[in-house]
Amino acid sequence: MAVILFREAIKRGLAEALDSNPNVFIMGEDIGEYGGAYAVTDGFLAKYGEDRIIDTPISEAAFVGAGIGAAAGGLRPVVELMSISFALVAFDQIVNMASNLRYMSGGQIEVPLVLRAPTGAGVQLGATHSQSFETWLAEVPGMSCVCPSNPYDALGLMRTALKSKNPIMFAEPALLYGTRGEVPDEYYEIPLGSANVQREGDDVTLISYGAGMRVLGKVADDLSANGVSAEVIDLRSLSPIDYDTLLTSLEKTNRVLALDTARRTGGMMAEIAAELQERGSEWLDGPIVRVGAEDVPWPYSRNLEQESYPQPADVLTALKKHFNI
Repeated sequence: MAVILFREAIKRGLAEALDSNPNVFIMGEDIGEYGGAYAVTDGFLAKYGEDRIIDTPISEAAFVGAGIGAAAGGLRPVVELMSISFALVAFDQIVNMASNLRYMSGGQIEVPLVLRAPTGAGVQLGATHSQSFETWLAEVPGMSCVCPSNPYDALGLMRTALKSKNPIMFAEPALLYGTRGEVPDEYYEIPLGSANVQREGDDVTLISYGAGMRVLGKVADDLSANGVSAEVIDLRSLSPIDYDTLLTSLEKTNRVLALDTARRTGGMMAEIAAELQERGSEWLDGPIVRVGAEDVPWPYSRNLEQESYPQPADVLTALKKHFNI
């Protein structure tokens, strides 16, 4: 299998769609001549032209709204936000319009919109550019939300997203654009709502998504060196969530730790913990433990940002405290 960058996997998925479907187009800030803030659309303008690679003004409400209208009119737009933090400017369009139009029209209007955005902290972009609002958007009925952790999943989920009849929030961890992974040459897709057991184990279940999977990988290696077998699960899809896979693992290990690289308060893992407790309490040998980022605005300072960001040592400390492992 070829080893490619995370950003290249997303780029491949977009190029496939542009090549195969004339109704697909991309728009967003600096995606044309500049090639995108993270170089995902580099070279697309020269290849596909201005009608399909559209640089927009700095007005997220306007161009997200235009994307919704284009989708409702029969096209298949991909709208790129320079940061998921800027989704706030377009929340009315995303939450009230894109997510509700199909329901409110009795199924007469479809909105096949893919909304892409870098997400998360850890790259020194300061408080206003480091948010993880996929945790908010995953709560919105009428749209799906995914966040891959590696090139294989990024390509498979992008292929699926570009065939959906409903809007999808495609959150891309900014920390991962330069990471590498194996991607097969043969075609594949990853269904929405399918978690991935990245590593099988018997002693404790570790759950996260996106950039959190790098943290859990290091934790699992450390535990293995000390004779502890951890099962590591990547959610991949935040809406819908694959609870069957999580409950199967809980029944096997009887212990769960869930990691948010977003803030612990109000994070995805609070929802995961509540659902697992409600549906699988008879299998638990202890509390469902949550680890997450500090409840502070993201610092620009590298040292302070790392202090706020959950580290492998934080996860290991929590496992020792609650499970003595």
